[in-house]
Amino acid sequence: MKIPKRLQPLLEDGLIDAVLRQLMSGKEAMVFVVRCGEEVRCAKVYKEANKRAFRQSVEYTENRKVRNSRQARAMAKGTRYGREAQEEAWQSAEVDALYRLAAAGVRVPTPYNFHAGVLLMELVTDADGNAAPRLNDQAYAPEVALEHFHTLLREVVRMLCAGVIHGDLSEFNILIAADGPVIIDLPQAVDAAGNNHARVLLERDVDNLTHYFGQYAPELLKTRYGKEIWALYEHGSLHPDTPLTGYFQESDRPVDLEDVMREIDDARIEERERQLRME
Repeated sequence: MKIPKRLQPLLEDGLIDAVLRQLMSGKEAMVFVVRCGEEVRCAKVYKEANKRAFRQSVEYTENRKVRNSRQARAMAKGTRYGREAQEEAWQSAEVDALYRLAAAGVRVPTPYNFHAGVLLMELVTDADGNAAPRLNDQAYAPEVALEHFHTLLREVVRMLCAGVIHGDLSEFNILIAADGPVIIDLPQAVDAAGNNHARVLLERDVDNLTHYFGQYAPELLKTRYGKEIWALYEHGSLHPDTPLTGYFQESDRPVDLEDVMREIDDARIEERERQLRME
């Protein structure tokens, strides 16, 4: 096949040896199957901002890290340099999230390299070694739907414990690998402690899973896992293996806004300190 222009630098630098075929074209990127030595991997080529259907809403980009204050000012002004910096931050968000989540044991593709705007990562496959289908490409028996739902719910918890919320989780960005579901497509991932929309995005991710699997296992539609997970997270009692019930009772006590703001500030400070330790 004709080598895509964006993949040429990876060939020249020896990061990939051959481009085998195009796997898919999505709203923010195209994905190609490539050969790296004896291994077959995939290369995600991000589309330019003006060719991408997924817009960088403030709910996703709030408090994203930039290299310096000049970048931040340029992004705020919308200059050409600022737009380029914003695009770089958008692409880096997925790369950073993948490395962070893979280290935490979350079921995501293993990242290998990010070069010239291309993310090189594991090719997720099915039992026959073919590219794994998306979750929405198949129908499920009730017991299988429940198994996949609880597997993914546990991954959402593991992600949150690592400080990350997917932000756009649905049946369209989950693959069914030979050993179970794998979560993909993370350029809109948000920092749980540093984004004011974190709770809404977390609950929406869980609601999307609930509604999708609820068509196969209707008992899921009565659960409130999203609110339960966030409440446990806010109280500092959420861990990767925390038992979940799906039950949540709204509190009728008046909200102490000062206490809430103190908790948010403390969480942000802890997250900044954690990031500094990782640098």
